[in-house]
Amino acid sequence: MLLNYLAAHMDNWDPKVTNGLAAEHDVIVFDYPGVGGSSGEPPTTVAALTEHCVRFSRALGLTEFDAVGFSLGGMIAQSLGAEHPALVRRIILLGTGPQGGEGMVFQELAPNEMLNLEHLVTTAFFTQSEVSQAAGRAYIERVQSRKKDRDAEVSTRAAAAQIDALRTWGAIPTTNRFAMLAKIQQPTLIVHGNKDVVVAPINALLMVEHLPNAQLIVYPDASHGAQSQHAEVFLKHVELFLR
Repeated sequence: MLLNYLAAHMDNWDPKVTNGLAAEHDVIVFDYPGVGGSSGEPPTTVAALTEHCVRFSRALGLTEFDAVGFSLGGMIAQSLGAEHPALVRRIILLGTGPQGGEGMVFQELAPNEMLNLEHLVTTAFFTQSEVSQAAGRAYIERVQSRKKDRDAEVSTRAAAAQIDALRTWGAIPTTNRFAMLAKIQQPTLIVHGNKDVVVAPINALLMVEHLPNAQLIVYPDASHGAQSQHAEVFLKHVELFLR
């Protein structure tokens, strides 16, 4: 089950990643409430988004799945693993951080900027190196390759609600800062870019330190979209992990 990033719908997943995963696995992508083809009110907390994911999985009759969470989706994946352990077999966390992580205040995020794919890709998902920017341009082409029956664009209202969820998650608790991580017993693969400007790489180190059963892979010259920039090797790492 693929859990998407902030202000994203199903067509924002990188086809190179989803098709690569689907070569060996049944892959489920979906829209959060109030996004794309999904009705309902956009939730404003990770906890509420998690409960919607639980209800969605039960409606599909799923008894167990592997959770792949990107950014906001990685926060939901952590919550699923901690609060609903029977549902989740393994967890893959992409460009995300723990509850109350370092520098995860997200005050600079603006809904309109999050809805501009080219701006997002060139400034946040890929680094400023020539190689990374070229990978970003290829990523945009892949994401825009499907022309028919695309999801409706995410509204500023839904984006703002999800930004609220990020900020609530990022607020440092007064006690037991990493208590949730200690509850996640599932094998977990953490994937991060060494130059991630959205979720600082220190957060990946904090997660691998406090999760009971985790391993960390850091890709070079990569920002928030490390799994797309290094898709070929990422898919190989995922297969090793899931097997």
